[in-house]
Amino acid sequence: MRFRQVHLDFHTTEAIAPIGARFDKKQFQEMLKLGRVDSITVFSKCHHGWAYHPSEANEIHPGLSFDLLGAVIEAAHEMNVKTPVYLSAGLDEKLARRHPEWLIRDENDQTNWVKGFMEPGYHQFCMNSPYLDILLDQIREVLSCYEVDGLFLDIVGVRECYCHNCVQSAQKEGIDPRDVKAMRQLWEKTYANYTARVKETVESVKPGLPIFHNGGHIARGRRDLAAMNTHLELESLPTGGWGYDHFPLSARYAQTLGVDFLGMTGKFHTSWGEFGGYKHPNALRYEAALSIANGARCSIGDQLHPDGHMDEATYALIGAAYREVESKEAWCVNATSIADVALLSLEATGVHPEAEAAQRQTHSDAGAVRMLLEGKILFDVIDKEHDFTAYKVLILPDYVAVDDELRGKLEPYLRQGGKILATGWSGLDPEGSHFAIDLGVRHMGANPYRPDYFRPFFKPGSLGEASYIFYSQGQKIELADGSELGRREDPYFNRDVFEFCSHQHTPNSYADGGPGMVESGSGIYIAWNVFEDYATKGSLILKEAVLHALNRLLPGKTMQTSLPAQGVVTLQEQKEEKRLINHLLYASPVRRGDGIEVIEDIVPLYDVKVSIRTANPVKKVYLAPQMTPLPYSYEDRTVSYTVPILECHQMVVIDYNINK
Repeated sequence: MRFRQVHLDFHTTEAIAPIGARFDKKQFQEMLKLGRVDSITVFSKCHHGWAYHPSEANEIHPGLSFDLLGAVIEAAHEMNVKTPVYLSAGLDEKLARRHPEWLIRDENDQTNWVKGFMEPGYHQFCMNSPYLDILLDQIREVLSCYEVDGLFLDIVGVRECYCHNCVQSAQKEGIDPRDVKAMRQLWEKTYANYTARVKETVESVKPGLPIFHNGGHIARGRRDLAAMNTHLELESLPTGGWGYDHFPLSARYAQTLGVDFLGMTGKFHTSWGEFGGYKHPNALRYEAALSIANGARCSIGDQLHPDGHMDEATYALIGAAYREVESKEAWCVNATSIADVALLSLEATGVHPEAEAAQRQTHSDAGAVRMLLEGKILFDVIDKEHDFTAYKVLILPDYVAVDDELRGKLEPYLRQGGKILATGWSGLDPEGSHFAIDLGVRHMGANPYRPDYFRPFFKPGSLGEASYIFYSQGQKIELADGSELGRREDPYFNRDVFEFCSHQHTPNSYADGGPGMVESGSGIYIAWNVFEDYATKGSLILKEAVLHALNRLLPGKTMQTSLPAQGVVTLQEQKEEKRLINHLLYASPVRRGDGIEVIEDIVPLYDVKVSIRTANPVKKVYLAPQMTPLPYSYEDRTVSYTVPILECHQMVVIDYNINK
């Protein structure tokens, strides 16, 4: 995979003509040079359903008079720029009007994406219909006729569908279409059949060609779905609704899978399909740096104007980011992450019944990642198939039910010295009746008061001695063999229509509600859903409680730094080169408009201190890509240095000798 990719959308209606009239090979190449682009995903078929090349398997766009796909591939290949080819797999609006019987239908027989005739937008196809054969013919044709470097298939995944084909298939297999769980088996089978037939088609024409099926999200814990791709492309446009927390969560999981992956952002101020929208160059600089700091290659989304003229402002914007990436690539190839802590993703575990809502899964994982980033904890995000013993601490966030399978992995992990940080429902058996692993406490049921209060027996960071409001659901516990690090305090009563106090919630009564945070030989248990609470409320005490717990469980953590909360730090290793790469990033997203996070100003930081524990003797420390030697000390297996200035992104390289 290349490091500096552009994903070039071209979803162009037949209502516009002519198409590609201003395409110019030389201008196209000049823009690729300006943008420092080394790979560009180009278009065979768009969401409107049209081909951008002569086609027997499809129809060329009625406003196009030449082979646009062939022209862009030729132009790119002359510059040694790779050209993966895009086909809209799930959407084909031209065909949707002709064969509405092939569209996905919900349980009310409505199409998805758009619901009504007068609503502009696309309709999604079911792959359990004759449409799949048409799509495969389109794939076969473009691979046979063009020198493509990969295949990107969009808008696909395991889809809920009650179209007549799916209902008939279910009945034929003895499945009751009213049984959602049984139907899910059919939907999974439909997607697996689609990916298998795509692979068979590709292998028959271009064996070994890279294939990616884009569903907008890489499901944590679904390695079977991830394995249907040759590599991963993590769609994560911070301004498009994903936010700046989304990519680190996805990337810290993807890197553990041992496959090549890239981070896909966009040049847009908002999201896909925006003409005339541009983010600040500093935002793209930061987003590209965030990708390589997390072990990913880069992809930036653009959209070609219907006239085929490449936008100079866009490629100047992209080039500002990709010039920096180009200078840093040597320190990012074949890098693996170093982590003290693993977050066992709630999405990947098969959660407690109390957390079946997908929103809760998102909140708990996202809140945990935000705390770990702000606390400068080196972490990975893992699923149940991963090797737990690679980490000093394992976090079970909020709703992780411990069934027999998970307990069978946790118990040996604890015996070999691993520690657990569990919160809220986590650690309970699937029925929620008792703790399935020893956390030093006994479960007495859900706490009847909500919200209630936490009284820490330690100084919580910069905060003082107080009773702190915790908004999330708490569990009532009593000590078994653990020791208290903080207690619960009940309010006077729960707020209701007949009994309330002040504007929000009832004050604490100082009544001891039992333990709230307990340490035992297994680790630390916090009796509230603190990660979900942090994602939705962001209370500082939540983070301070978790970081206090992690500092107790990690007395010899790998890294310490003075980088402030909004900074991001990772540690990667290139084992063949015998070097560690410490990535330091700093930017401050601000909210503009309705939930859009924007990076504009990059404020430099000075004299950022870093200490890294490494058993291998250090040979040299230097800034990359500047190649500037950095003064350092190496004592007690710890290398320490100060980064004089951090402006957006800085790499520090530590060359070492293997300690024999």
